[in-house]
Amino acid sequence: MMRLYSGTTDPFSHRCRIVLYEKGMDFDIIDVNMASRAEDIAVINPYNKVPVLVERDLILYEANIINEYIDERFPHPQLMPPDPVMRARARLFLFRFEQELYSQVDLIERGVVKSADKARGVIRDNLTQLSQILVHQKFLLGGELSMLDVAIAPLLWRLDHYGIQMGKDAMPLMKYAERLFSRQGFIDSLTPSERAMRK
Repeated sequence: MMRLYSGTTDPFSHRCRIVLYEKGMDFDIIDVNMASRAEDIAVINPYNKVPVLVERDLILYEANIINEYIDERFPHPQLMPPDPVMRARARLFLFRFEQELYSQVDLIERGVVKSADKARGVIRDNLTQLSQILVHQKFLLGGELSMLDVAIAPLLWRLDHYGIQMGKDAMPLMKYAERLFSRQGFIDSLTPSERAMRK
């Protein structure tokens, strides 16, 4: 049985929960409040962060590593492309999401007004560029849900929470977000605290 140590509002933990529910596997989710249980996590993750996946004697941390392991171990439905070239492109996109989007989330959560406002603008501009891809296809890599969609879904869910206002040119992105949010795997992955982020 896999155990996922997961933050109740952590977007990286949310990604892993989405993958687990999309795969329809047996697993335990252990909700972690980092304010009170940081020492427990430090024992299994030297970086003292969630998510952490534990399966027998295997301990993994970092959302992308956890999700690729789950995808390879339980290949149906496959979320990373089978073709090596497409898989490399998908990994490059995932890296860009970390560098250009999720790095900005940290600035917003710190609450320094000037840097938070700038970070919101960076996220808005990057998401608006992604919107162009979604004019002609259902998901970021085409017609099927992929790891890219899993990676971006928690951020899209939290746009209002982070105070990010998207313009009219992002309409394809917002329709895509609703498609993601209506999936049963996504609905099941939400914690009560995450549900409260959207009115």
